[in-house]
Amino acid sequence: MYTRITKSGPRRYLQLVQGYRDDNGKVKQRVVANLGRLDQLEASDLDALIKGLQRAVGRPESLPEAPRFDTAKAFGDVWALHQLWQELGLGEALKRALRSSRRQFDAEALIRAMVFNRLAAPCSKLGVLEWLREEASVPGLDSEAIHHKQLLRAMDALEEHKEAVERSVAAQLRPLLDQELSVIFYDLTTVRIHGTTRVADDIRDYGLSKETGGIGRQFALGVVQTAEGLPIAHEVFEGNVAETRTLAPMIERLLERFALTRVVVVADRGLLSFDNIDTLDALGAEQGLAVDYILAVPGRRYRDFAKLMSTLHPQLAAAVTEPSADVVTETTWEGRRLVVAHNAERAAEQTVQRRETIEELDALGAQLAERLDNQDAGQPGRGRRSTDRSAYQRFHKAVLDKRMGAIVKTDLGAPRFSYSIDTEAWARAEQLDGKLLLVTSLSDMEAEAVVERYRSLADIERGFRVLKSEIEIAPVYHRLPERIRAHAMICFLALVLYRVLRGRLKAAGSPHSPERLLRGLRQIQRHTVHVGSQSYEGLTRPSQEQLDLFEVAGVEVPKEPC
Repeated sequence: MYTRITKSGPRRYLQLVQGYRDDNGKVKQRVVANLGRLDQLEASDLDALIKGLQRAVGRPESLPEAPRFDTAKAFGDVWALHQLWQELGLGEALKRALRSSRRQFDAEALIRAMVFNRLAAPCSKLGVLEWLREEASVPGLDSEAIHHKQLLRAMDALEEHKEAVERSVAAQLRPLLDQELSVIFYDLTTVRIHGTTRVADDIRDYGLSKETGGIGRQFALGVVQTAEGLPIAHEVFEGNVAETRTLAPMIERLLERFALTRVVVVADRGLLSFDNIDTLDALGAEQGLAVDYILAVPGRRYRDFAKLMSTLHPQLAAAVTEPSADVVTETTWEGRRLVVAHNAERAAEQTVQRRETIEELDALGAQLAERLDNQDAGQPGRGRRSTDRSAYQRFHKAVLDKRMGAIVKTDLGAPRFSYSIDTEAWARAEQLDGKLLLVTSLSDMEAEAVVERYRSLADIERGFRVLKSEIEIAPVYHRLPERIRAHAMICFLALVLYRVLRGRLKAAGSPHSPERLLRGLRQIQRHTVHVGSQSYEGLTRPSQEQLDLFEVAGVEVPKEPC
């Protein structure tokens, strides 16, 4: 139905016309009403008609002011995360664990918002408020009704009910595991913190940072991941904890959460110790299940294997057919199975690098000795006068920085500056180049499969990079231990969503990463317009590319109204 202006001579008439199709499907029009001559109609004559039509369709009767538009909020990425959260059952799991009749706000919704924030636009808890009010629209959450203290109270509830939360989350992840045999990967990282104050039971302490290699105030975070790349457990430790002391508590917690009949623990170099091996054996006997392990020998202990490698190296070198391929063999060490993988290409790179480093140190030593000899001959160089002691100190520092103390020897107690190169130690080091040494209790797995399993550990290391890059777990500004642990739990849940999303993209053969997918969906926004006393909401219409992203993520497309 529409209006039409017709002419009859010099006069013009306003008509209300309806279009329709006759029985033969032909389009026709008929005049519903003649509203009169235009030159005799005033605007006020049509006001009642206009208002009546607006009432009929539920629109405001008047437009006293121009439409007002709220700031558009990102919605597509949060919607995808919300759907994934509910599909995994994490929402219901947290609601059960955090149920309370005293709390006047929805703790699960606030935890969910903080988890989504780590993946969408990580920021502080105060920043989360601004993100919710100005930038993003989280389904089922009224951003205007929450405040900063509620976010902190939600974190406190998360830590207070930690056991219930972890058991509930484990129950949702359990169907994704193979209960007969689970190969799990464990690694530990350090997370830097902000501030210098001390509190009771503080877990922030000074230790060797895995980020910078120096000493920093931090806490340690251990994460267990399945062979499929799914994080299933985590634990927070003091910042100065020894890596070898973290493995047993982590595995004990894992066995409490998941009813497994056999576990194969794959862990990085820093976790090899006889205590850990004995503990894993004892855990298996205590729990009545098989607890096996694949532990890498740390580089600092390679010298303990020098004699053994002097026998194996010629065999491995002779077996090389392709420089880029691994040659794998096995033997025994301290009564345990030792699997050795040799890569000729990597060995050549390490040999050349070591030779260049030693040549660089040798040139520095020669330069320092020449300067001292010239001074003794009455020909001092430019700058401050050198002494044998200062030359020793400078050279020794360079040797330590290059980690060549086992080969390049300096005697700080000698009266004159001198150094030597231990050619036998150099030769022993070259025999260990390109080799990966793995201690394992597995007797029913081929040596090549043991090496392949360990190399999969690189996947959990990528997970740690995600924690520190996309999720931005650090730096942490919380002081209280319970808040730090709650922050770690929020970041862990974000990592679960990230890895599940990554697995779906990989299974679909998509070239997109999770962050690229979320960035693309973030362009779908929620819009709000106010016309008079009425408000209307709508969503950006998804493009075909965005529809494809929803499909590969296994998430349904949002529909209006939302």
